[in-house]
Amino acid sequence: MTQNLYYEIAQISDIDGVLALQELYLVANLTETEKAAGFVTTPFTISQLNEVIEKKELFIAKDHDKIIGYIFAGSWDFFKQWPIFEYMSSLLPELHFLDDTFTLSNSFQYGPISIHQDYRGKGLIFPLFEFMRVHMSQKYPLALTFINKINIPSTKAHTQKLNWSIISEFQFNNNDYYILAYDMNQALP
Repeated sequence: MTQNLYYEIAQISDIDGVLALQELYLVANLTETEKAAGFVTTPFTISQLNEVIEKKELFIAKDHDKIIGYIFAGSWDFFKQWPIFEYMSSLLPELHFLDDTFTLSNSFQYGPISIHQDYRGKGLIFPLFEFMRVHMSQKYPLALTFINKINIPSTKAHTQKLNWSIISEFQFNNNDYYILAYDMNQALP
């Protein structure tokens, strides 16, 4: 199943495929049982997709021509249009990782990431993440993300498979979140 996979920076022609994958795993569209397999919380519009694609900060995995995974990445300026990211960016001066303090210019927001359920558990997360890391490390030395504490599959994937570090936590809108950090100069083994 994985021999026809390839990774690329998204193009405008990929928008429909990204939206289709987003709809499958958007938390608002899932039952409580479906949420247990993992979910994404941030919906993107066509105009937001155009903006992130123009900046070359949307990374996709394809099987033949079907999008089966994506990773969004972007500046705090881009992500501040959502209240939770605005709040998270306000926490940057308080966050420390390795010997660094986070700033708006030395870090970016990683995620959301989504992988089609038919491809989960097959190692796709590693080459997709590494593809994104190579490109984004040219702009930023540090990555940050947050994960809802009830999204156990995502927390495990990021901490156990990708070696992200939980550096803090916060509450927003009656939800509890972990804040995770990653050194973008650290290639996956």
